[in-house]
Amino acid sequence: MMQSKQKDKKTWRLAFTSALLIIGISLALAQQQLAGSGAPSVASKAPAQGSGTDYVGDQTCVGCHEDQLKRFRNTVMGKIFARPRTELEKLGCESCHGPGKLHVEAGGSKETIPLRFGKDSNNSIEEQNAACIACHARGNRLFWKGSPHESRAMACVDCHQVKQEVQVLVSSDARYSAPLTENKGVRKSQPELCLGCHQMRRAQLQRSSHMPYREGKVTCTSCHNPHGSPNPKQLIQSTVNENCFACHTERRGPFLWEHPPVMENCASCHEAHGTNNPQLLKVRAPRVCDSCHIASRHPTTPTLLNSIRDFNRGCTNCHSAIHGSNHPSGNMLLR
Repeated sequence: MMQSKQKDKKTWRLAFTSALLIIGISLALAQQQLAGSGAPSVASKAPAQGSGTDYVGDQTCVGCHEDQLKRFRNTVMGKIFARPRTELEKLGCESCHGPGKLHVEAGGSKETIPLRFGKDSNNSIEEQNAACIACHARGNRLFWKGSPHESRAMACVDCHQVKQEVQVLVSSDARYSAPLTENKGVRKSQPELCLGCHQMRRAQLQRSSHMPYREGKVTCTSCHNPHGSPNPKQLIQSTVNENCFACHTERRGPFLWEHPPVMENCASCHEAHGTNNPQLLKVRAPRVCDSCHIASRHPTTPTLLNSIRDFNRGCTNCHSAIHGSNHPSGNMLLR
């Protein structure tokens, strides 16, 4: 009995080993057939990849694109490529556009460039973005995958550009705040770049009470990360309040007597981009207070503007410490 069991075990081991060998040989043959038939593999989907003999070098590109190279050398990216740190950076132009052998042999036809950027490109947005993310995958681009802009099929070159000059509008901000070079990493200066799509925010910034975007004091990226973040509305900070406290530090507290809506969300009373009411309020005082404070102690029925309760600044005429008070008797947030 023992001998028969041992023979059975040996038989099963031989059968299992033979099956593994057959599966391995079948997979190898299948891969060879796919390669021979020209079926696209995962690696071949990236246009920027190629063998070492397919790369022609920057000097070949300069022969036709000398003007673009001059502009590129003055950019941040161009200065980094002048002293390459990685094998990809050593490829120069071809690190983004792919191997240029076919392009040179075809006499310079743009259709033979493996990877082109822009609206006239035959490459998909995923392929164009992949060339950028190959280097720019860290820092504030960490959450690009799945971000609102990425999920809406936006290309990096919709906002960014490498070699083109930016025409600055003749304004006070342009005269006194413009950089010393015309080479910039974005197609337009902020907030014009963002307002090209976010038209509602453009209208809000034209209102009488607005964030100082037009004055050049803040930009869209002062609060938002356009490349994505784990926070709501692509905010840089984890909450709306933390974003506001980055500038309005006097509102942070902690206070002995806190005003609950203030601690919950600044946007409960304020519209950050702009309104027609003072202090960026969503509605004018005292209506902004009446939206929470029901008829207790003070009547909340509409009154004439010359009412003593609406005198000066309405509720804040007396309750001026509306964001919180550290006075021992400041439970009513009085001045």
